[in-house]
Amino acid sequence: MTSAAVVVCTWRGVRGEIPEETEAALTLGRKVSSALGADLHWLVVGTAPEADAEIAARQGVAALERIEDAKLAGGQADAFVEAMAQYCAQRSPRLLLFNQTFDTRLVAARLAGRLGSGAVMNGVDVEAEAGGRLRVTAAAYGGDTRVVYELAGEKSCIVALLANAVVPQPVEGAASSPTRSDVAVDLSGVEERIRVLEPARAEGLRLEDAEIIVAGGRGLSSPENYKLVEQLAEALGGMAGASRPLVDDGWVDSSRQVGLTGKITRPGLYIAAGISGASQHMAGCAAAKTIAAINTDPDAAIFRYARYGIVGDCLEILPELIRAAKQGR
Repeated sequence: MTSAAVVVCTWRGVRGEIPEETEAALTLGRKVSSALGADLHWLVVGTAPEADAEIAARQGVAALERIEDAKLAGGQADAFVEAMAQYCAQRSPRLLLFNQTFDTRLVAARLAGRLGSGAVMNGVDVEAEAGGRLRVTAAAYGGDTRVVYELAGEKSCIVALLANAVVPQPVEGAASSPTRSDVAVDLSGVEERIRVLEPARAEGLRLEDAEIIVAGGRGLSSPENYKLVEQLAEALGGMAGASRPLVDDGWVDSSRQVGLTGKITRPGLYIAAGISGASQHMAGCAAAKTIAAINTDPDAAIFRYARYGIVGDCLEILPELIRAAKQGR
């Protein structure tokens, strides 16, 4: 393969691990690299995960690369942008693929500005056309629709992939035998302009991985009533989520937010209690296999997406569902 490589770039998140969506990005990267007649590279910034060789082999990675520097340990954006700019200057990748996170939102756009290249956020698919032109499909208008961008030219392109947009698939046939290499960068001149006083911490299961989610919205009326959402989620063996207004008002932590600016989920069952169904929220749960909604407004937008709907007060209905869930154990 001779074309410039497709590179999937990952680094350790707030939990200290490589994001679980890495294999989804590698699956998409493999499809694009095959269409371009290019190699698939996996670039790990910082300490590599223990199972990196195994993951790379089953995803058909040709080269496993690493950038490690003391200035990257704190996860600061200035150092990451400089390191990635130097990497791109050395390797000239055709496509640089990130998993979309808070950190990549900071890095991707700034890196594109440094490189003078195109960047697409909220990506859900990438296809390669004749001549090397890339067509990127992304979520738009809060996830209600899709928009297609065409990225042409010789410069590197940057795409950030939404969580749960691609189902990971191992390479067909024999696994690959990726080469390993360290990429040298000089970050001695980088001075971070923003200092992190207290890093975010995440413990326990992630909302993105929950099979059952019970989410509450403004229909709960007061912060004290959110406990009903938590109790039903516990009774069903799931996790509690929330719409953005509850997070903005300080009812729950942002790690519970479902939506375009929160978590993108794909549960088997999503119960929306007192949520109107705005497009920004539905971007985070529309991929659920089954949506059940509770709302006093029979014309609420959430009912357009729900397989099951209850028109009523969630403060009256949730206690009954909790009782039924506990009896059904």
